[in-house]
Amino acid sequence: MVLLTRKSEFSSAHYYWNEEWSAEENQRVFGRCANRNGHGHNYTLEVTVAGEVDPVTGFVVDLKQLKEILEDEVLRVYDHRNLNLEVPEFATRIPTTENIAISIWERLEGKIPNAQLHRVRVYEMPDLFADYYGER
Repeated sequence: MVLLTRKSEFSSAHYYWNEEWSAEENQRVFGRCANRNGHGHNYTLEVTVAGEVDPVTGFVVDLKQLKEILEDEVLRVYDHRNLNLEVPEFATRIPTTENIAISIWERLEGKIPNAQLHRVRVYEMPDLFADYYGER
């Protein structure tokens, strides 16, 4: 088995807010991130797939095809968007780095031919990252 990782970048805005809490509780827990006007981040996304090398093509997965899947399923949906307001899964899920990684996994799972999704890593620049390996 070979692991293959593709790296991409996107920029998004978001805010943290729990609708079940008061404004005061949101402010206490989330601080500046509870500003409903939002704030932006640059993210780095790494998607790692696992599979066997095809003896004919030499690929686990065609990197061009993987790039197109990432573009269609993630980058077109997340890049230059307000995650809370424009991305359906964040209407009910707080767009933390951890939840972004889980959501990307859910968007990609089962859509990469001839390979298994192994890891989704999202970096919130400059130095925070979340790994998601699916349900184990």
